[in-house]
Amino acid sequence: MTWLVPTPAQLRWQQLEFGVFIHFGINTFAGKEWSDGTIPASVFNLSELDAASWVRTAKEAGARYFILTAKHHDGFCLWPTSTTDYSVATAPWREGKGDVVREVADACADQGMGLGLYLSPWDRNAGCYSDPAAYDDFYVQQLTELCTGYGPLMELWFDGAGSVGREYDWDRIIGVVKEHQPDAMIFNMGQPTIRWVGNENGLASDPVNYVVDRTSDTQYTESTSGLRAEHYLPPECDVSLRRGWFWHPDDQPKSTEHLLAIYYQSVGMGANLLLNLPPDSRGLIPEQDSARLREWKREVDRRLSGAVEATVEHYDGGATLTFPAAVTFNHVELAEDLGMGQRITQHSVLDGEGLDGDGGGGAVLVEGKTVGNRRIHQLPVVTAKRLHVKLNGGGRLKSARVYTGALDAGVPMIPEGYEAPTDAPD
Repeated sequence: MTWLVPTPAQLRWQQLEFGVFIHFGINTFAGKEWSDGTIPASVFNLSELDAASWVRTAKEAGARYFILTAKHHDGFCLWPTSTTDYSVATAPWREGKGDVVREVADACADQGMGLGLYLSPWDRNAGCYSDPAAYDDFYVQQLTELCTGYGPLMELWFDGAGSVGREYDWDRIIGVVKEHQPDAMIFNMGQPTIRWVGNENGLASDPVNYVVDRTSDTQYTESTSGLRAEHYLPPECDVSLRRGWFWHPDDQPKSTEHLLAIYYQSVGMGANLLLNLPPDSRGLIPEQDSARLREWKREVDRRLSGAVEATVEHYDGGATLTFPAAVTFNHVELAEDLGMGQRITQHSVLDGEGLDGDGGGGAVLVEGKTVGNRRIHQLPVVTAKRLHVKLNGGGRLKSARVYTGALDAGVPMIPEGYEAPTDAPD
């Protein structure tokens, strides 16, 4: 059997694990999630935009990459594009001489943060959108400006919302990426190298398969895009810190408990987490949001502290994990050797005390399906010097460890009745 393996760029992206999404634009000033391209550019006026503080907040939360909505579905561009007057160049902010994308790119470069850009294919302002050929020219020019004007990009985010049934010239569009940003990950459309997890709750489900033959297009339809063949496409889980994607004055950040549950079911399932932080109409991340992020980061760090590495010895059908001495823990972390492709389809962790090396017997402590880049299991407190991990599918573990630092930690839960943010036309 031939196994699909990740490219070095895909592996690097998976190992980033956590990024920050920034939804910011004309909607920020209008209380909208999806506006229709008619809100005047004159409302885009802010007093305190501080892109460096956005990046600093993301970095302090543990994010390793940063994605900005350069253009959302309304068509308003956060850089002074030559393609349309609907941009920061006709806004009163900085007397029409501002460039949000530039300020974010410079802040990311200064702070060593990878930069990605979101460029909505759907454009509700562009008069040429009804003419596919003309709009392809328009869109390719916008993408070229972004790919050539702001330094290295690590991801380009193509959102399928509003585009179901529309055919874009993806060969030409992706050609721009390959020419100018060949190392950038391509999100979900065209010729993707990573994919959307399929919901806006930030949650992956077991199994998290990296090899798929189609991608989900949108939260609001059952539409999928076939890929003609299977591809290695690890998923990204996008979710907003608040209920909405753009800032609203009456919205509140999610609880620390909710954010912890998201972390376990995204990063802890082997997927990447992309957490949206919406700046307010001043151009700042609200302090209550920053405080919630700090609280969440402290608790994640506490739970995943006191790491004890295991020596991993493989046998046919599994592996033995041996620790330097008996250790008391309530988290087990496994990582698959993805250089061989994703092969593990099921796994179980057994108490290995008193057993020989064949992995037989022993109480099952926890089990699941895929392992992938990083599988984190929370379990009742247990003490052991040795564990066995049964593995189905022929894969091998790259590493394994347990965490001892938060034996009192409870299992976080998504609040009952939680609904994904509404991101649909008004």
